[in-house]
Amino acid sequence: MTSRTDAVDLDPAVLLDVAYRQARLGLDEGGIPIGAALFAVDGTLLGEGRNRRVQHDDPSVHGETDAFRAAGRQRDYSSTIMVTTLAPCWYCSGLIRQFGIGAVVVGENRTFSGGEDWLRDNRIEVTVVDDGRCVAMMADFIAANPTLWNEDIGVADATVPKLTGGNV
Repeated sequence: MTSRTDAVDLDPAVLLDVAYRQARLGLDEGGIPIGAALFAVDGTLLGEGRNRRVQHDDPSVHGETDAFRAAGRQRDYSSTIMVTTLAPCWYCSGLIRQFGIGAVVVGENRTFSGGEDWLRDNRIEVTVVDDGRCVAMMADFIAANPTLWNEDIGVADATVPKLTGGNV
């Protein structure tokens, strides 16, 4: 099967450097260290961004959505490459699938795997770099900020009360 991104020989680790720099910026700002970048198949950077949920007090500003917005409107996303320091969550995986982004480069998937398999099942090329910098940054962040991390991935810390009786 021919990949939609085979037009040029791009080094995923080089592309990842852009997303990693964004993740470091986010961490330095007091946010969640996930960075992303959207590239054209020829290697042109279309947009870059980082998770800014904390900085903007907006739960929808994930790294991938920030990079996607920064890229502006594209007529066709099938020959674009989303590069992200961490495997995309279900929200960002949905964005990738919805707009038909052709390929995803993942810095690491050890601390979180998200919708990676689902993307592959939907014929989206996923390359995992397993970058040690990305693994260490996320592992350190999660260890130091478990409550904030759980908030980011939609895991509640408190037990949700069970509703009983009445019309719910």
